[in-house]
Amino acid sequence: MDKGETYTVADLSLADEGALRVDWARSRMPVLAALRSQAEKDKPLAGMRVAGCLHVTKETAVLIETITAAGAEISWSGCNPLSTQDDVAAWLAREGYSVHAWHGQSVEDFYWCIDKTLEFKPTLTLDDGADLIVRVHGEKSEYADTVIGGTEETTTGVHRIRAMAAAGDLKYPVIAVNDAITKWDFDNVYGTGQSTIDGIIRSTSVLIAGKTFVVAGYGHCGRGLAMRARGMGANVVITEIDPLPGLRAVMDGFRVMKMDEAAPIGDIFCTATGMKDVIVGRHMDVMKDGALISNTGHYDCEINIDDLMARSVSKRTIRAENDEYTMQDGRRIHLLADGRLVNLAAAEGHPSEVMDMSFANQFLSLCRIAAESEQMGPEVYDITLEQDMDLASTKLSTLGFSIDELTEEQISYSTDYTAGT
Repeated sequence: MDKGETYTVADLSLADEGALRVDWARSRMPVLAALRSQAEKDKPLAGMRVAGCLHVTKETAVLIETITAAGAEISWSGCNPLSTQDDVAAWLAREGYSVHAWHGQSVEDFYWCIDKTLEFKPTLTLDDGADLIVRVHGEKSEYADTVIGGTEETTTGVHRIRAMAAAGDLKYPVIAVNDAITKWDFDNVYGTGQSTIDGIIRSTSVLIAGKTFVVAGYGHCGRGLAMRARGMGANVVITEIDPLPGLRAVMDGFRVMKMDEAAPIGDIFCTATGMKDVIVGRHMDVMKDGALISNTGHYDCEINIDDLMARSVSKRTIRAENDEYTMQDGRRIHLLADGRLVNLAAAEGHPSEVMDMSFANQFLSLCRIAAESEQMGPEVYDITLEQDMDLASTKLSTLGFSIDELTEEQISYSTDYTAGT
């Protein structure tokens, strides 16, 4: 472990490798590049101190560059014990950024790093999963007084802060970045779908075609994963608790059933629900020999690992992020990435191109809070439709596509209620 006054990372000597990764991401994030170019002139975050708790990846490094170009100071930690890219963390440390993160943290390490990011008394928080926000409202509430607002990146975190707001416990405004159309219809669907398949393949090298692939949850993330698994030739089964996404999955051509029914027929399982105990002991009792179980929801509680350990007589690591548990009857079940985010722990997370929009939303939301916090109460705020539309237009343009515009006559027609047959 390499430690300095402003950093705690695994190995500083990895910084050159990290620089190459960040260069790659930077070249594929044109929306953030445009925002950074303008921010260097306008300095919309001048005087702000941003505490970030978000996966330390090459894309996050580009976001950090943009935030600091806008005039802010940052201090950063990872939002998952297994998602930090150590070479990127080393590069950030070498470049002078405050970062406390490494791959393979214990739970105690994880919260220690969050607490380190809070020591410089942030004025803004940026979160993925709400662990930092909850920390500021709980064990580290002494830092809440300087915070004027925050942002939240992911579905699980938005659920948590909305629950805090409903209970009257939220102390400052938080913008739900996850709920932006340019986030959840793209990052959650296309990013999660591709990167989760990537993580499963890297940790197993298994053939997807012909396998029965069970996806738990048919929200945006589950839908993206099911789409990609089917595209690679899998027979996809969906499990759900909500009749609306369940029906949507049926109409999209997938089989829908209870996990109890799916457990004996599945070859590959992946949870994408945000709920605990989605796969538990009774499911493991009937799984096939060689079944793969993984998670692409935020926390590692979706798979009951205690149940798996209680039923196993031995465990061995087959390859990175692939642990084989042998059951009492000789069957083998493979747990990928310790039940944590398989797309980040076993792969590199979402592609840079899709994170470009999500992180542009993060940056613009920080700027909004910096400018408007005095008019904002301790509530959860949504991204404006105008921001969504502007980002979508910019992204289309950078991809080389264009769309039509309404004529003045068409605009008039659209609001003329007297126009009929």
